[in-house]
Amino acid sequence: NMESKGYTVAVYNRTTEKVDHFINGRGRGKKFIATHTIAEFCRAIRRPRKVMMLVKAGPAVDDLIEQLLPHLEAGDVIIDGGNTHFPDTIRRTKYVESKGLFYIGTGVSGGEEGALNGPSMMPGGSTAAWPLVKPIFQSICAKADGMPCCDWVGEDGAGHFVKMVHNGIEYGDMQLICETYQIMKDLLGMSNAEMHDVFAKWNEGDLDSYLIEITRDILAYRDDTGAYTLDYIPD
Repeated sequence: NMESKGYTVAVYNRTTEKVDHFINGRGRGKKFIATHTIAEFCRAIRRPRKVMMLVKAGPAVDDLIEQLLPHLEAGDVIIDGGNTHFPDTIRRTKYVESKGLFYIGTGVSGGEEGALNGPSMMPGGSTAAWPLVKPIFQSICAKADGMPCCDWVGEDGAGHFVKMVHNGIEYGDMQLICETYQIMKDLLGMSNAEMHDVFAKWNEGDLDSYLIEITRDILAYRDDTGAYTLDYIPD
């Protein structure tokens, strides 16, 4: 996503074969810099560096921060793009700032497709870091009515707090869809085709959303034998 917006991007993974596979595959001929060590990775980035971590929430984030710090300098920015619990982001912001660097915890929503084509982003943390990453974030994020789906939401763990609320709303919507499906199927005796038509109609009005859209699609999806795939899913 960043590369497609004109940025040169250094990439690193502790499994170096993945870096080579990417550079020789999807990244071939594009503005990527392959690196095989964290030191090499940090040297490849222009100051003030913006380092975005995409690792599993938890101790792995702390471990990676410790590996990065010896190779970064005052004014550089570390960004956590994972689903981190916001109190951890508050703690890490204070810790990284004590080292003279900036820290951002940003919620990222949109899945794989959104990550490539434009996610919703919720950054928070070291306020002084926002001007450094704003042009990048607002160029790669989704747009609604021409406006970027990304803005600064506050200091410390504010970004990951907003993402937590976002996830809670999303999971509530998913539960409502599941219960609606059960009522339609088990109480009203509706077929997959009939339910598909209802969700398709809903997706044309006020309920238009990604979750309603994919529910509509899965209700109509058939495998190679012509059977509805949904009927094979026991839960």
